[in-house]
This record gives sequence, C-alpha cells and structure tokens, in this order.
Amino acid sequence: MSDERRIGVRVKKRVEQWLKLSVLPPIGAAVIRGLGRRMTIDSQGYEPVEVLRRQGGHFILSFWHAQQLMIALELERRGIEVNVLISQHQDGEIIARIISRFSHRAVRGSSTRGGALALRELIRLGRSGNDLVVTPDGPKGPRQVAKLGVVQLAKASGLPIVPLAFACSKKNSSRAGIGSWSPIHGLAASISGALPSGFRATQTNRRWRQHGWSLRRS
Repeated sequence: MSDERRIGVRVKKRVEQWLKLSVLPPIGAAVIRGLGRRMTIDSQGYEPVEVLRRQGGHFILSFWHAQQLMIALELERRGIEVNVLISQHQDGEIIARIISRFSHRAVRGSSTRGGALALRELIRLGRSGNDLVVTPDGPKGPRQVAKLGVVQLAKASGLPIVPLAFACSKKNSSRAGIGSWSPIHGLAASISGALPSGFRATQTNRRWRQHGWSLRRS
C-alpha cells in the first residue's frame, strides 16, 4: 500500500470516528427525548426508591444490557443522577456521551477490560453517597443472565440492589418483569421495578406482581 493510500485510510477512519462520537450522541439523545414526549407515563412500584431517597439512602439500579438509554430518560425526569458502568469499547463511548446529556456519569470498564478498576471506582462512589447503575448480563452476555459483579458491588458498597426492566411492544400487552403483565395498548414501552434487595422474598414477589414502573404511549 502506498503512503498516500495509507494516509487516506487513516483520514477516513478519523472522520468516521469523529462522526460516531460527535454526531451520533446528540442525535441519539434527541431520538430518545422525542420518543419520551410521545409517551404517557404511568409509574408504579417506585415507592421503595422514594423511601430510600427520603431517608437519604442510595441504591444500585440493575437492569439488562441495551435497556439503559430509555431508563436514563425516566431517571432524568425523576431528578435522579446516577453513575453507570459502561464498557470501554467505542460503542460504550457513544452510550456514555448519550447518557451524559441526561446528567448521568459513566464509569468505564467491563469483565473483559478495565473491570477491576471500574469496580473499585463504583465502590468508592457508592460509599461516598452516590446512586449506581449496572447491567448484570454485560455487553457480551450471555443475554439476560446475571453475573456476580452486581452482588459483589452491593456487598462492598453496602447499597441495596433495585431491579428494573424495560420492554416495548406493538402488541396489546407487554411483558414487564418476572411474573408481571402490564396492559399496554398500541405502540408501547414499559419500565418495571421491584423492591430493593434485603426484603423478604414473599413480600417482594407479591409486590412485583402488583406494581411496576411503566411508560405507556397515549
């Protein structure tokens, strides 16, 4: 390959990287906000988090990978700023820049790269009085299979785990969490939450079936 061609390839890669990191984040944030404006919010199951906040407590929000963008919007609406564990991959940088537009902060790392440093930083933030967010299945999966990292983080930081789930569907109903149906008509999205870790299992299961955070499209 000639020197001119090498230079051309490098320039092309730099332009592509600039487009991804400078153009995609504001567009992504605008799309999320646009979707949010077209939804009617019906929130349920948020009471345990409100109790924690009134008492000055903090928590670890936990939900499956690829759900963080719409949940970031809901957290912003509630005035909750969180520190989110995001991988060091370039796609992770795009996500980090998008969530920063919702007043959230990224802690970079994953099980395959920078994980130990990221875990220590999350523990420090949790002990310092900050709310945290992790995706227990991670960017490489297996999909919707929780790893032990979130439990280790909870033990080390002393914070309770608050599970959330996000789903959207064009059908008349949308699955929203474990053992819970959320009736949603038309194009819809739902966010469902359960009680923080540490509550009795029977109480958690009963409340989980009765409540959930949900976004419903009018």
